[in-house]
Amino acid sequence: MKQYTVTGMSCAACSARVEKAVSKVDGVTSCSVSLLTNSMGVEGSATDAQIVEAVEQAGYGASPKGTATESDNDKANNSLEQLKAAQDALVDRETPKLVNRLIASLIFLVVLMYFSMGHMMWGWPLPEFFNGNHVAMGLLQLLLTVAVMVINQKFFISGFKGLIHGAPNMDTLVALGSAASFGYSVYALFAMTAAQVNGDMDEVMSYMHEFYFESAAMILALITVGKMLEAHSKGKTTDALKSLMQLAPKTATVVRDGVEQEISVDAVKKGDIFVVRPGENIPVDGEIIDGTTAVNESALTGESIPVDKQPKDTVSAATVNQSGFIKCHATRVGEDTTLSQIIQMVSDAAATKAPIAKIADRVSGVFVPAVITIAIITIIAWLIAGETVGFALARGISVLVISCPCALGLATPVAIMVGNGKGAKSGILFKTAASLEATGRTQIVALDKTGTITSGEPKVTDIVPDETFFEETGNHAGALLAIAASVEAKSEHPLAKAIMERAKTDEIAVAEVTDFSAVVGNGLTAILAGKMIKAGNLAFVSKFVKVSDDMRAKAVEFSKEGKTPLFFAADDRLCGIIAVADTIKEDSPEAVRQLKNMGIRVVMLTGDNEQTANAIGKQAGVDEVIAGVLPDGKEAVIRKLKKQGRVAMVGDGINDAPALTRADMGIAIGAGSDVAIDAADVVLMKSRLIDVPAAVRLSRATLTNIHENLFWAFFYNVIGIPLAAGLWYPLLGWKLNPMFGAAAMSLSSFCVVTNALRLNLCRVYDPKHDRKATPDRKNKTNKPNESEEKSMTKTMNIEGMMCGHCEARVKKALEALDAVSEAVVSHESGTAVVTLSSDISDEKLKETVEAEDYKVTSIQ
Repeated sequence: MKQYTVTGMSCAACSARVEKAVSKVDGVTSCSVSLLTNSMGVEGSATDAQIVEAVEQAGYGASPKGTATESDNDKANNSLEQLKAAQDALVDRETPKLVNRLIASLIFLVVLMYFSMGHMMWGWPLPEFFNGNHVAMGLLQLLLTVAVMVINQKFFISGFKGLIHGAPNMDTLVALGSAASFGYSVYALFAMTAAQVNGDMDEVMSYMHEFYFESAAMILALITVGKMLEAHSKGKTTDALKSLMQLAPKTATVVRDGVEQEISVDAVKKGDIFVVRPGENIPVDGEIIDGTTAVNESALTGESIPVDKQPKDTVSAATVNQSGFIKCHATRVGEDTTLSQIIQMVSDAAATKAPIAKIADRVSGVFVPAVITIAIITIIAWLIAGETVGFALARGISVLVISCPCALGLATPVAIMVGNGKGAKSGILFKTAASLEATGRTQIVALDKTGTITSGEPKVTDIVPDETFFEETGNHAGALLAIAASVEAKSEHPLAKAIMERAKTDEIAVAEVTDFSAVVGNGLTAILAGKMIKAGNLAFVSKFVKVSDDMRAKAVEFSKEGKTPLFFAADDRLCGIIAVADTIKEDSPEAVRQLKNMGIRVVMLTGDNEQTANAIGKQAGVDEVIAGVLPDGKEAVIRKLKKQGRVAMVGDGINDAPALTRADMGIAIGAGSDVAIDAADVVLMKSRLIDVPAAVRLSRATLTNIHENLFWAFFYNVIGIPLAAGLWYPLLGWKLNPMFGAAAMSLSSFCVVTNALRLNLCRVYDPKHDRKATPDRKNKTNKPNESEEKSMTKTMNIEGMMCGHCEARVKKALEALDAVSEAVVSHESGTAVVTLSSDISDEKLKETVEAEDYKVTSIQ
């Protein structure tokens, strides 16, 4: 996705206008504009020049955020400059400008209000010169109002510029309202001078009541107050992104030619050796080659407990070395570091749009023209009803200044930004706004077993020595472990590693063996202290020694518990059994329980045999276990589950990539190298399963916040516009002064942004307020054993597709057919793989594609 900075936008109507203009550019497959960050994300083959030109023709400015064609070295060398530029882009420069404008406006406005409302309504005294000199009072009000209008000229420049380009915005409403008040007041002033010349003092006094100079100035000042509050609050929503950027180290200590030297972090190259002393930040991602330490990784994962590190362990940029001196070699630098990728994810999510935002976008696109039309109709209607020009104009101006498209435009993006920032602080990274919205709608969670529910590293769980063999030894378990570790020391099998780790933990001495031999698929043999040691499964060891019924029963019991029993024998006697298992993570049962309490069905997928899988599934508490699933078969299982509801697949992000992509929501568990997994929509940095319900909880809270914002934005306008138009005046005598309308408009956007900031208080790990998910209306049943619709696929060979835009056209055309549930299109291979939910003729498929000006050569 290419990102651009857009200038000149003042409300949701502006962002809708820009989005519409760019979407029409040839080669653009998708475009989303964020009013919150003044940024735009564009996908497709269109050039920067084409994008910028389209934005400029719409009446706004645009510039690329970065150069997409930079080499890896360029990216590394320029990363610090780009980070500074990104930080600079988030600096709140608007609030100080608005504060200065407001202060200057208030100086003139206070004097204006004293002469107008203060004198006219409350009889405040005036200088002798103005007593009875109504024309002079009118001229002074005119001059003071002009001063306020000049100070706030940006409203008029932006507003009328948008009107000229056929894209009226919020500034247009403000400019029209203020200009109308000022224009009518100028007319009244000139009429007053004519009355004074004629000596008609009663007429002069009547025109004094027709002045709206204070309204023209007050509208501008109040809207500036609202803009200032809004800008300040919007700045707060990007705090999470700014704090991430501030973590980036500026320097690194590298070792070159045997000498330590401090250099700028953007000069560090992949493969460089760097050192980090206690208390220092780690400058880039690397691997420890010397030294041990404890590293505080809370900046990236949110986990406050330091993580012990030793040689061959990885470290990440912006984490803090707390205890020891370490020497590392750089593995990822510049934009490739974990921190840079997290910043990019959060930034990308802010530049994308949640599906729910489309409702507000559609309204915002026609909102301003509709309001202007309503204002004109209001003025005409009141004139026809026999009211004075001043009364009718006041109602029309009230309509203009109370209407707030900004509240609608900000309702979704501010909540997305705050929610995404909250997730980043907790180690939960949502790649797009759509993924943040969709995660909370999940109905089924499919969990990969290894590395997700379990730790992914086998551990020794039980040591059962044969008492008759070790009758002369005091520590029978230790003696059996010593034999096992000595034999397994030369094995590369994962189960051997588990035994070696246990021996190291228990401080068991490992003896040297001879004549070591591995029997593939069965076990191994070796000579230890003159005895022939045999190790392996029951079938292998029982060929050489007698295994008692009690030991066989133990082995069966271990297997039922999901453990792997390893038998050890010396010469012709059994030494005992050591059980090894991939143990479940401590938080897995609690995570599954929380998901179930949310009304989410939990399914475990594994390649293990059914007995082992059921044992792990029972410990974790899942609803269903699907065993014997190979990595390439997980995608098919997800496809079936999707027919029962919205599915989130949780895996390690590597072997599970096809399933992660196929699911409605792909959630990757894994830190470090797994951060940039393309297949996932959400990345859990802490590698903890408890973060899955936390992600769902945060998504639901964000979605609720968006609904609240949209409700208040719509409610405000639905109530405010009729009130401003005077709809209730004939019945209840209610009428709205334009100044109060401007004040209401100012507060509406501020309230929406402030409500979004409440998400920072969301307790993502607190299950107290969890609720059951709302059933999917499209899938009224949610049972695993229902009969499923049969589906089939057809592969279409297509000529003429040249780019991603072509793919998008073909995909859209095919998926518009009722019989097509999905179309995977590739211009590189020239194919479209179509998944069908019902029968459809090849001729119909061909006709559909060729209607888009592409040629179908064959269908298989």
